Amino acid sequence: MAAVDKYNVESAEILANSALAAPIYEQLLTIFPTAAKYWRQYVEAQMGVNNDDATKQIFSRCLLNCLHVPLWRCYIRFIRKVNDRKGVEGQEETRKAFDFMLSYVGADIASGPIWMEYIAFLKSMLAVNTQEETQRMTAVRKAYQKAIVTPTHHIEQLWRDYENFENSVSRQLAKGLLSEYQPKYNSARAVYRELKKYVDEIDWNMLAVPPTDSCKDQMQWVAWKRLLAFEKGNPQRIDSASNKRIIFSYEQCLMYLYHYPDIWYDYATWQAKSGSMDAAVKVFQRALKALPESEMLKYAYAELEESRGALQSAKKLYESLLGDAAETTALAHIQFIRFLRRNEGVEAARKYFLDARKSPSCTYHVYVAYALMAFCLDKDPKVAHNVFEAGLKQFMHEPVYILEYADFLSCLNDDRNIRALFERALSSLPQEESIEIWKRFTQFEKTYGDLASMLKVEQRRKEALSGTIEEGASALETSLLDLISRYSFKDLWPCSSKDLDHLSRQEWLSKNIGKKVDKSALSNGSAMTDKSTSAPSGVPTASLKVLRPDTSQMVIYDPRQHHGTTVPSNTTTAILAAPNLSNPMATVVGAASNPLSNPIVSMVDGVSSKAFDEVLKATPPALSAFLAGLPSIEGPAPNVDIVLSICLQNDYPTVQTKKATSLPSQRTAGPAPSTSDLSGSSKSHPIPSNSSFRPRDRQLGKRKDQDRQEEEESTTVQSQPLQRDAFRIRQMQKARGGSASQTGSVSYGSALSGDLSGSTC
Repeated sequence: MAAVDKYNVESAEILANSALAAPIYEQLLTIFPTAAKYWRQYVEAQMGVNNDDATKQIFSRCLLNCLHVPLWRCYIRFIRKVNDRKGVEGQEETRKAFDFMLSYVGADIASGPIWMEYIAFLKSMLAVNTQEETQRMTAVRKAYQKAIVTPTHHIEQLWRDYENFENSVSRQLAKGLLSEYQPKYNSARAVYRELKKYVDEIDWNMLAVPPTDSCKDQMQWVAWKRLLAFEKGNPQRIDSASNKRIIFSYEQCLMYLYHYPDIWYDYATWQAKSGSMDAAVKVFQRALKALPESEMLKYAYAELEESRGALQSAKKLYESLLGDAAETTALAHIQFIRFLRRNEGVEAARKYFLDARKSPSCTYHVYVAYALMAFCLDKDPKVAHNVFEAGLKQFMHEPVYILEYADFLSCLNDDRNIRALFERALSSLPQEESIEIWKRFTQFEKTYGDLASMLKVEQRRKEALSGTIEEGASALETSLLDLISRYSFKDLWPCSSKDLDHLSRQEWLSKNIGKKVDKSALSNGSAMTDKSTSAPSGVPTASLKVLRPDTSQMVIYDPRQHHGTTVPSNTTTAILAAPNLSNPMATVVGAASNPLSNPIVSMVDGVSSKAFDEVLKATPPALSAFLAGLPSIEGPAPNVDIVLSICLQNDYPTVQTKKATSLPSQRTAGPAPSTSDLSGSSKSHPIPSNSSFRPRDRQLGKRKDQDRQEEEESTTVQSQPLQRDAFRIRQMQKARGGSASQTGSVSYGSALSGDLSGSTC
């Protein structure tokens, strides 16, 4: 596998399935050292050729880092095969191997078969005399008693076997023992049921790869965090020995999240909080072996060593950080200076700073950190001032360094040197890099200067930065926002937020009033915002950076502009391609307008037919028929009466629903009234509260309840009655007089008469 693709899971699986030689397995396990399934394949390949020495060596490399039940069962199978021919001595070796295995994976939820195999092995051991028989029975009893308090998939089977075992030995003794262990078994079984919920979410075939943004990897991280949290709050944790379950869970987690630094850190800190400092150190050592490039883990490890007094070990870790990449050595310098200041004193920190400033990787951050350390910790403002001045010779081009120096001088109440620093910086910095300096200088004068100096610096700032604004002349004008900026303090303003927004919009308009609409910022349709350089100091930028529509793309509607133009035949397709199917009327309005000003219609040719087919398949038949029957109209919106007329004069496909009650907005009422009902030509019929009542029932007489129920279930959305609106009916009647006709579009008759005029203008 190529180095750039060494963590490719698919390639690894293909290679593992075709592996026939040890070098291939070694290559895989170098990349995936915690892949238990690859270790198992490797060791089984050696066992298959009876290479016992290679098998033992492989087990010694993988067992303690891969707490995986199938791998350990492979180990015990190998041990039994080796020791079966050794008689009593071999049995004792096998028993020790079982004890060794159960001490590591006996807490696994899948360890039930191991316990059962172990108990069966103990029962099969030969007993020469009564003493040995008693020892054998005691060993079996202890194994059962450990197994029935361990949450495993086979806990219920183990409890039944234990009951049978005790009853077979002594019913009288069994009664007392079973009553003693019944509550413990019940507790373990309850824990198992909860534990299973978390275990089922874990992918046990996952390979350990570096963190990615894939949903699967993130979900596995969440699943493991949930399992670890559950184990830490396990109700069975009644003594320190129960911490073994948490240790076991962390070790299993690291088999799959081997490259996740947060898991290593959590594991080490949990060990330290539990009082096992040596165990925490070992976890950090393993973590740095797994992630040698992780600065975070090195700092965490050094912090642990320093906290427990191992200063030399901590110092070595800091020194190892100094050899990292150039972009991280500045931080390493700073942290090492702080470490020396904490543990070896001021002189050691000063000496290292003098050496570090000569390093090519030393940045202004090191000067700032050491100067503030001397000022705040050593209470020596003179040394701090000298350090800032020394750094100014190298970092005059760094605006951030200038601002840090200004903050330090502010703490000294040295306003004269602050002004001198700003003047020196502004005389050397290029215009585009002096924006923040001008902003801080202006803010300083507004806070501490007199009125004359305040106005003078503000005017100088405008003149200096006018070249960075497209309309430089407008920047020289005084606005009310400048006044607001001068007389504001933190979150206190001399105006309301509404006034501030209004002034911000006016400021933006004044700066863009002379711009042409064909500029790139407008032609791209991007949001137009004010530049931060033109914002007065002290005015919140959120008020100025208001998203604006691209007005250059707007077209004023004029009915005479495209007179007589009809919508092409593919209008229906364009309508169906519109994404706003949740609001069909809004889509119809947009699609029925003139194609020359309708982006939906104009982009039809650019959309593939396959996309249209997919949309058509997903469109309900009733909606498709409705859209296909719409007329071509001029204007931003169709006449509502026209749309209602089309709805009433066409028979749209119906959608059969299984249950009428499945539609929350559907009313269990009678069928839709005819057009004569709407016009008032027939008497209105009150709708009874009983949903099974139908006008048809009166004509056919009594019907069986079952028939009525079937008719009710077949009711569709289209058969529901429309609400009677007298005003709307009168409007529709007036439409017959020609009010519904529109220039350049189809003239329709009234919905009351049912006539449709097909004449076009």
